Amino acid sequence: MKVQSGAVISFNGGAVITLNNMDLDNDGTISQSPAQGSFVFNGNADNIISGTATPMFDILQIAKTGTAKISLQQGIQIGSGISFSSGIIDLNMQNIMLEPTALLNGESEYSYITGATGGYVQILNTMNAPTAVNSGNLGAVITSTQNLGLVTIRRGHQAQKNASGTGNSIFRYYDITPVNNTALNATLRFNYFDAERNGLKKQLSLWTSSDALHWANLGFVSSTSSYVEQTGINSFQRFTLTDVANALPLIWGSFNTKCFNSQTRITWETQQEQNTASFIVRRSKDGITWTQIASVPAAGNSNTPLSYSYTDPQPPAGKTFYQLLQRDMDGRQTFSPVLINQCEQNESIKVYPNPVQNECLVSVQAVTNGTATMRLYDNKGSLLQQKVSGIQAGNNQFRVQMNGYAQGIYSLVITTNDGNVTAIKLEKY
Repeated sequence: MKVQSGAVISFNGGAVITLNNMDLDNDGTISQSPAQGSFVFNGNADNIISGTATPMFDILQIAKTGTAKISLQQGIQIGSGISFSSGIIDLNMQNIMLEPTALLNGESEYSYITGATGGYVQILNTMNAPTAVNSGNLGAVITSTQNLGLVTIRRGHQAQKNASGTGNSIFRYYDITPVNNTALNATLRFNYFDAERNGLKKQLSLWTSSDALHWANLGFVSSTSSYVEQTGINSFQRFTLTDVANALPLIWGSFNTKCFNSQTRITWETQQEQNTASFIVRRSKDGITWTQIASVPAAGNSNTPLSYSYTDPQPPAGKTFYQLLQRDMDGRQTFSPVLINQCEQNESIKVYPNPVQNECLVSVQAVTNGTATMRLYDNKGSLLQQKVSGIQAGNNQFRVQMNGYAQGIYSLVITTNDGNVTAIKLEKY
């Protein structure tokens, strides 16, 4: 079915358009008022929704035979809901935008939304002290005694990986972004289908990340074949499910180098470890060619911060690069950020990368021990983040998360305990 540019399709009286084994190519206007009509895709063939214009369906019905699917080549909007009886919608890197009252109805193990290559389903709703609220029937069930304000929920279906590109999750994740996102003490029930397990056969637990690279295992209070639930969640971000044997979990903390007596002291901290075997300390003069200089045993498994150190007895003169390589017990690897050490360098503060997408690194070269307060402001001067970190004499490195913020210009203001203030303009893209 081809809707030409300039053509308008409108409905009244509950009209129904049925496309039997037909594609929909929309270059015109499909705009259905609530409760005014339905588009039904049926038949036994795979079909596509494409075109140059975004169609607005009031009710979209998927009634394909077996596993026949509709693939999106254009994003779509939904007024009242999507009804599933059989067949699959493949996001295919496109997005489905739900109106606040729209619902996914009848999703099952045999008829559902998928999208291993990307794309998401999104809904926005206001939540004030929600009790088991499942916005849009997307499957993220939220309870909290707090006023979360306007909450954006995105459901995607790509398997998640760690910073080294290893590990894997089920074929579902949620990005949950409330306006008010602190001290929530919330409960999240994460629903999923067995068809989304992605080969994971062990018991699943809830994992979370602020950058989709570094993951923390939140565990669960209940875990069944259709959902995982956890309580006491104080802020929302990205969530997925995987098992405890996966390689998502290592979370790097601080990373520091300090010069003394012609040696370099390297210290680092991890926030959480799962299945870790050792840390390999690497050194380079150009940041390209690396030499392994030490191996430090790791904790194996830990849910609390741990500190490690190594002293390089004969560091080369001038600028030197250091990096840590963490090895799991099964041979998988995770790399830390690269830290530049230069003993002759005076006190300085640098931020990179800039422009930033998901996170940036703050490098603080300090002469003495102390603290640094990092404050992030938007272009209206509103305070978005504040964090106080201890710094040691030498080069220190910290992360600033930018995931979830809109594109634009931000200000990062860093104040050290001696009163020095550094303001750095950050561009988020």
